[in-house]
Amino acid sequence: MTQAGKIKVGIIGSGNIGTDLMIKVLRQSRNLEMAAMVGIDPKSDGLARAQRMNVPITSDGIDGLVAMPGFADIRIVFDATSAGAHKRHNEILQQHGVQVIDLTPAAIGPYVIPSINLDEKLDATNINMVTCGGQATIPMVKAVSNVAKVHYAEIVASISSRSAGPGTRANIDEFTETTSKAIQVLGGASRGKAIIILNPAEPPLIMRDTIFTLSEPADQDAIRESVQAMVNDVQQYVPGYRLKQEVQFDLYDENRPLNVPGLGKLAGLKTSVFLEVEGAAHYLPAYAGNLDIMTSAALACAERLAETRMSGMAV
Repeated sequence: MTQAGKIKVGIIGSGNIGTDLMIKVLRQSRNLEMAAMVGIDPKSDGLARAQRMNVPITSDGIDGLVAMPGFADIRIVFDATSAGAHKRHNEILQQHGVQVIDLTPAAIGPYVIPSINLDEKLDATNINMVTCGGQATIPMVKAVSNVAKVHYAEIVASISSRSAGPGTRANIDEFTETTSKAIQVLGGASRGKAIIILNPAEPPLIMRDTIFTLSEPADQDAIRESVQAMVNDVQQYVPGYRLKQEVQFDLYDENRPLNVPGLGKLAGLKTSVFLEVEGAAHYLPAYAGNLDIMTSAALACAERLAETRMSGMAV
């Protein structure tokens, strides 16, 4: 039975990310109704949980989704599989006029980070959620670039190896490439670099992110305020997102330039931002903030897309 006033959505990928996203939709969503959970392993925990929660399921992948009786009513589909699989998924879904939210690093559609550019991309047929590291760190690069021109930005995302499933590990190369590009496109840096660390420590460590930028000299208090404002924006959809310590600054002049890989020696202001991302523990452990920030950002996008669709219907 369709819930009145809600947009039907489907999720492809019954692993950790897809399952956590499904639970968020079921528990938190104001505008979305779960209409399908799609996997390729009939024994996956995600499909079993979906079935227990009365969500229609298929273990036949994208072909099974298209064949489901209620597929024609689904308006938005999240893809939580892999960059390689996403290309075919997107081609098929576009043929049926379905709007796609891509949680893989495939980057077929425009990069979207809710706190930066969501409202600019609402008409895109496919939007890409960058990567977990990108969702966490690029808002900080953007916060600095809102105050001063950023020549270079480097991010280091450190996550528990326990929270890195097969999909994350298969996408490591795509992670670094996609995140580096998005640092430039969304963050405003002239050049970007991304590093991911899978930390095997026990007990598992919570997600930590470090952001370094080299910008033109600027008012340090203005940068601190810009960073805090952006943290507040991200916390609207990721409550566990927070600064781990005060923003740090180092000034380099022409007599003491900073050697930047690929750019040489540059003078300017180095800004260091240190973050911690704690997950909401809906399905994943609280330390898996890297996965939680992806599902939370994707949900925020879908909620906004649904609001736009329902507003259009009401006109």
